[in-house]
Amino acid sequence: MTMQAQEKLIDWIDAHFDEQVAFLQQVIRIPTDTPPGNNAPHADAVATMVEAFGWSAEKHAVPAQAVRDYGMESITNLIVRRPYAAGGPTIALNAHGDVVPPGEGWVHPPYGGVVEDGFIYGRAAAVSKCDFSTYIFAVRALEALGVPLKGGLELHFTYDEEFGGLLGPGWLLEQKLTNPDFVIAAGFSYNIVTAHNACLQLEVTVHGKSGHGAMPETGHDALQAATRILNAIYGQLPELKKIKSKVAGIDSPTMLVGRIDGGTNTNVVPGKVVLKMDRRMIPEEDPVAVEAQVRALIEDAVRGEPGIRVEIRRLLLSHALRPLPGSDKLVASLQKNGRQVIGEEITAQGTPLYADARLYGEHGIPAVLYGAGPRTVPESNAKKADERLALEDLRKATKVVALTLLDFLGR
Repeated sequence: MTMQAQEKLIDWIDAHFDEQVAFLQQVIRIPTDTPPGNNAPHADAVATMVEAFGWSAEKHAVPAQAVRDYGMESITNLIVRRPYAAGGPTIALNAHGDVVPPGEGWVHPPYGGVVEDGFIYGRAAAVSKCDFSTYIFAVRALEALGVPLKGGLELHFTYDEEFGGLLGPGWLLEQKLTNPDFVIAAGFSYNIVTAHNACLQLEVTVHGKSGHGAMPETGHDALQAATRILNAIYGQLPELKKIKSKVAGIDSPTMLVGRIDGGTNTNVVPGKVVLKMDRRMIPEEDPVAVEAQVRALIEDAVRGEPGIRVEIRRLLLSHALRPLPGSDKLVASLQKNGRQVIGEEITAQGTPLYADARLYGEHGIPAVLYGAGPRTVPESNAKKADERLALEDLRKATKVVALTLLDFLGR
């Protein structure tokens, strides 16, 4: 594609950048705290907003009962399809609108979309409502060029990343509503993510029997049994540290207990304790084997304890994202355009986090994560108070994505 077309693309993004920031402010200002996960109103608003660009958004509402069973209130996923001439690939751009609740300690209002000193503040300013705006304005810039395009684009705005993605991209794919050739999913401007860890989350319920605190022998102490399980889990950590991934950016598996609930009162033998645990798996590990090992570890820790019964329920098993044939083409184009726009080499590596992009990979679709954001997660305060995005990073990422779309879809 000619240098002239590339320059026009970049100029259009600069000329419309104030409009892009205002669009992002609107997207941030509609709360989507998950839990509780009442996210259909946000999808409805975004569908209306894109109509202003002459686009139509398909609304795919996940059945209410399925959403409630899942632990959320409402999910409507959006697909905006932009077909061009025959003969090219279909590229999907995916960002998620659900967010973790804001929590305490904000200086700027979490749903204010305040712009100050070159940053925009708000929950999901950096992960990943920003990429609603990155992707929409990259596509608008491409279409504004007026050059012949081949293939097609799809914008996937989904609302179930924080719970695992099964009712977000997973649902769109299961329902056969989409089958793109390539996927770019929300990420950060200075790094392309090509692989990520798998994740197993279990809820472990330790059943004992309550008893009077003055006569503990009348009960079976569930907390004492839970302590054995905790010791077994944390006792494994040195062994996990010895396992190393060959994927750059990913180190070793991890395991932790993130939540404990239990007991009735200070003076009562605890009759029931619930642990929620998280085991991250490197791409080389087999999730089925790991789950069997973890379950055995828990059961063995309390085997033979009188009056103690353990129930283990799987909350989540997400697979790893691995590079597939074709993802190298996406990486090469993004890196080339990153050098042009940012003036430095964008790295391509794995991450210990996990994302719903893996669901495209599970369907054999090459996917990478790239979008607006800083060099590292901590810089953005993602999932913490005063989450923020540098506006220049939004501008740069939009240009890189637009140029990459031009590489794939330009005739």
